[in-house]
Amino acid sequence: MPRRTATMLASTLVLICLLIAGVLIPVPYSEMSPGPTVNTLGEARGEPVLQISGRKTYPTDGHLNMTTVRVTSADYKMNAVEAVYGWLTHDNVVVPHDTLYPDGKTEEESSQENAEEFSQSQESAKVAALDELGIPFVSRVVVASVVKGSPAEGVLHAGDVLKAVDGTAVEKPADVAAQVTKREPGQKVEFTIVPAEEAKAAEKAGKEPTTTRKVSVTTVKSEEGDRAIVGIQAGTDHVFPFTIDIKLADVGGPSAGLMFALGIIDKLTPESLTGGKFIAGTGTIDDEGRVGPIGGIQMKLVGARNAGAAYFLTPADNCASAAADTPDGLTLIKVDTIDDATKSLEKLRKGDTAGLPSCAKG
Repeated sequence: MPRRTATMLASTLVLICLLIAGVLIPVPYSEMSPGPTVNTLGEARGEPVLQISGRKTYPTDGHLNMTTVRVTSADYKMNAVEAVYGWLTHDNVVVPHDTLYPDGKTEEESSQENAEEFSQSQESAKVAALDELGIPFVSRVVVASVVKGSPAEGVLHAGDVLKAVDGTAVEKPADVAAQVTKREPGQKVEFTIVPAEEAKAAEKAGKEPTTTRKVSVTTVKSEEGDRAIVGIQAGTDHVFPFTIDIKLADVGGPSAGLMFALGIIDKLTPESLTGGKFIAGTGTIDDEGRVGPIGGIQMKLVGARNAGAAYFLTPADNCASAAADTPDGLTLIKVDTIDDATKSLEKLRKGDTAGLPSCAKG
């Protein structure tokens, strides 16, 4: 066999072996890609995303689209060929598997965590929206969870309203821990509560609960052994003067908070928030209306532009990476708070695009 032919045959065999190995050998990577966008002012699966009852609402136009990112499942075994292709594809990002599923987290565990974050983002969106509109509502400190096997188990329950600890009124969750840790391990702490069932019944009747109960719990040492605990996690619950339901399935995580809040504001105000424009965005939101950063910003930008968005509300902390690779035809608008977002939308309605806070300008 001529040397040149032998060399070509050997090279071909090596290439085939490499390709087979690339397909068969799994690599510890996962892929992120642009996901669908959903107009918070519109419908998903045949029903409105935002449903408000008990309060006058107004017609809306334009788009306020939340954006998403698709990720490969925790059990999916990416091979080397797929990883290389993902690295070469502009719209997709290949990341270490542990970035999406740290500490061996299963897909079920990740989905549960995302669902909890999504639920909390909806609650914070309602709080931020009503605060921005100046609509009053009731906030109260509650038992968010009870640790199994702790002294509080069977005495306190999730949803119990915490009015006072050792006779001192509590106004925020941190007040509960502050009062409990004043005790030494082994001492009793007295909680003044409204049981969860009574609180729910009063809320359903549109009344403030009037009956309170006092219960005592004996403290134990924390795992660190440096403070007294009873085994509860305090949180904040809100009672709104009307019903706001957010109907959106198969979406998780906290990053839609800003767009939900803006959608609620738009439905509760006579003037169109968008001025008929197609606006997309992302960002977490807390009860004070502060907008926080999210992951996968590049893919969300691509998804928004593919859907037809012309403007993208961008968390300030994501601005640098977003500005480094912005799809053509998409204008980034920097936001730190929900107030920033509503003021920018007002400028858009007036045509004052030069006055918009731009990520490109830092």
